[in-house]
Order: sequence, then structure tokens, then C-alpha cells
Amino acid sequence: MKDTQEIEFIRDYSVSVDRLWRAVTDPADLVQWFGPEGVRLERCALNFSREGPWSCEMIGLESGTRFKVTGVVTHIRPPGDGRAGSVGFTWAWHDDDDRRGAESHVTFTVAATGSGARLTVTHRALPDIESAQGHSRGWLSTLTKLDSFAAGLET
Repeated sequence: MKDTQEIEFIRDYSVSVDRLWRAVTDPADLVQWFGPEGVRLERCALNFSREGPWSCEMIGLESGTRFKVTGVVTHIRPPGDGRAGSVGFTWAWHDDDDRRGAESHVTFTVAATGSGARLTVTHRALPDIESAQGHSRGWLSTLTKLDSFAAGLET
């Protein structure tokens, strides 16, 4: 059995569960915050509100380097009746020759808190510690953008 890595991030927001759910699943909201700081999204098909393929190409603002990541939305369970919502998707970077690399799995879970909603991002099946460290930096930067986006949302 191959040893894989898992990372997890938790953020609380002063917005309703439904509003945070839309922020992490709706294409119009996703493009406002998805991807690390310092990149521009280009040719992205981000829709985590339906099962099926998704893809995103990003360009480094300073370097001009292109990054491509693709996957498939594997499950969607919207929040309701007091239960948390969850969307899961596979994740794989492409190399310079557009070959898809190691596949991992990401889950966004949205749950109610006493003062709003909580997002838990779990990234599983990362191939090694270096990959986990790189993805940790990327998710922390991406979540900083979500924090700014969510601060402008109505509760």
C-alpha cells in the first residue's frame, strides 16, 4: 500500500451556510477567489455544483508561467436540514507537455456554526510530503483570497 499525505484547513465565516455553499460551488463566485495569489485564471471551467469534469488554467502574474489542473467532481451533497454540505473532486496538475500527473482528491465541507458557517478543505491522497507542502502553500494562499471575498458578502 502506497503511503500518501493529507492536509486540512478550516475557516469560519460570518455568512450563512447557503451563502458560503454558493461561494465554493457556483462558477461566478469560484472565479472570484479560486487559485493562489499571484495568478490569473484563464480558460477555467469551474462548476462544483454539478458532477462531471472541471479544469482550470492559471498564469503567474510575474513569471508568465502556465499552470493547468483538471479533475472530476465526484460528489455533491448540498447543505440542508441542519446537515453539512460537501462537494468532492479529483485533482491533478498537468506538466508542460499536458500530461496529467498524480491524482489526489479535494473535499469542501460547509457546516453551520454559532456565528455563521465553517469551510473545511481536505486534500487527500497527495503522493508525498513535498507535494503536501506545496499544496499547503497553495491552499493557504487561495483561502486568503476566499477570506477577502467572503468579507464582502452579506450574511
